[in-house]
Amino acid sequence: MPLSIQKLASRLTFRQLQVFKAVYELESYSRAGELLGLTQPAVSSQVRHLEQALGMPLFEYVGRRLYCTAAGEEMAACVSSVFGELERVQNSLAALQGRVAGELKLVAVNSAQYVVPYLLRAFLNLNPEVTVSVTVVNRAAALQRLNENRDDLVIMGMVPSERPLASLPFLDNELVPVAPEGHPLLRQASVSPQEFLDSQLLVRESGSGSRLAMELHCQQQRLRVDPSMELGSNDALKHGVMAGLGVAVLPKLSVLSELALGSLQAVPVAGFPLRRSWCVVYPQARHPTPAMRAFLDYIQQNIRQFEQMFLRRSG
Repeated sequence: MPLSIQKLASRLTFRQLQVFKAVYELESYSRAGELLGLTQPAVSSQVRHLEQALGMPLFEYVGRRLYCTAAGEEMAACVSSVFGELERVQNSLAALQGRVAGELKLVAVNSAQYVVPYLLRAFLNLNPEVTVSVTVVNRAAALQRLNENRDDLVIMGMVPSERPLASLPFLDNELVPVAPEGHPLLRQASVSPQEFLDSQLLVRESGSGSRLAMELHCQQQRLRVDPSMELGSNDALKHGVMAGLGVAVLPKLSVLSELALGSLQAVPVAGFPLRRSWCVVYPQARHPTPAMRAFLDYIQQNIRQFEQMFLRRSG
């Protein structure tokens, strides 16, 4: 090993590399400190020592924004490789002992956030050395993340058929028309779809999977959709309905408590509820990590139990 490399290696620490990685990914000393449990001065000190060891600045401020230098970009590629190799070794050693370890990065579309927690408890009991992170986004953002291969698995409803994606359906997703307690539509034995849609319809933002499912159904049935208001989450949507702003079509799992209490009520609309499936999705070209494979196997083996569990909650 060249002497210069020996000297460099003796002056570097994994803590410095960990701190650099956090600052690089978060583009902030303060946010990196919050992530790692360090003060901002401690983060700055670790980066400064790393810069002194390398003899070049890794970050610079332009105005009030932090930017990575060309040397920093080179270092980022190196650090990513180092930590990737560490994760690979960790997984390999765990596999030799018959265990599954490593990180599992999940993405859930907004309406799936009500499902994911119930999937994880038993999985983590079976695989305590797997670290799971869950990011919640809308469908458009989930598809973008799939294109960029940023995560391990995506949990979503409507899987695009034109893309090379592997998909494992595991649970029915009912979309139900709801209105607030005392709404005039609830006095009718049956409500036509168009009458419901014309009753001040509240919808999710463009890019939402539940909105897309409703719009595709209406398009197929030649129904007119003219929303009165657009809201950015299912929680905002259900509170808008309860506040008397209008009616909405919502995933049943997102309104179980409200339906049980009567603050929201299902409207008897012909052709509803809409039924879709929750799916675990990833690019076909991606080779599953041990943690991914363990999660996919767990989902596949427990589909019936999930159905029964959510059926009990829906009842």
